[in-house]
Amino acid sequence: MDRSRALGAGLVALSAASFGAMAIFARLALAEGVDVPTMLFLRFAVAGGLLALFMAVSGRAWPVGRNLWILILMGAVGYVGQSFCFFSALGHASAGLVALLLYLYPFIVTVLGVLFLGERLTRLRIGAVLAALCGTALILGSGIDGSPLGIGFGLAAALIYSVYILVGGKVLREEDPLAAATVVMLAAAAVFGGQMLLQAPAPPATPAAWAAVIAIALVSTIVAMVGFFAGMRRLGAADAATLSTLEPVVTFVLAALVLGEPVGPLQVLGGGIVLAAVAALAHGKRPAT
Repeated sequence: MDRSRALGAGLVALSAASFGAMAIFARLALAEGVDVPTMLFLRFAVAGGLLALFMAVSGRAWPVGRNLWILILMGAVGYVGQSFCFFSALGHASAGLVALLLYLYPFIVTVLGVLFLGERLTRLRIGAVLAALCGTALILGSGIDGSPLGIGFGLAAALIYSVYILVGGKVLREEDPLAAATVVMLAAAAVFGGQMLLQAPAPPATPAAWAAVIAIALVSTIVAMVGFFAGMRRLGAADAATLSTLEPVVTFVLAALVLGEPVGPLQVLGGGIVLAAVAALAHGKRPAT
């Protein structure tokens, strides 16, 4: 396996594990009384502020010109829009269905990459995407029901995130992943901050709440986003998106270990299918475009 591709796969796997842990951290924060808008604002404000400080100390160059505005839109419109659609979908559909619809994004990224970016659709890539989707469906289990409005919001969340990944893949050909992630975080923080001010915020009030929020910022935002951007730069958008289906595997394992949630045989089977798809894709060669 190509060393650059191996490193990219490792970075995306680290990112997926970090994103997968966010559900656990978020559950802990919500249980301590932190509301969703405040949690989202603090997530991006703390992460973006720390990376901006690192950028200043290290003397790294900030994105400029067209790429800067694209990254701002990725944070202010892409991340915020995806979050809005995701949480809106939860009000009209089961959590299992909403999550499954969101995890259509590797398939959507692959199709859009072929249609608009000239990427090749190999049998390995098709097989990996479909296997990862089937494995994810098994992991998420039962309780798949919802209204047409909920399904629409869920599909919109997947589509917005897919476009976010594809646009990010193009920008990262020219920009440092850490600098790009910093701009995206700060832009998202600005919008979520405005949303938070429109209501009575419920900031962390206990050490446990602050610990959960800081874990979200450090692990599930800085490590997760920078790792994904750096890995996508080496793998391409479609393969990075497919490898990210490790997220639900990590989530259900941590939910069992930390929260004591039960794990059924179908979830174990689904996790195995996802791991097999990820391993096959990671060891394959990146198709020529």
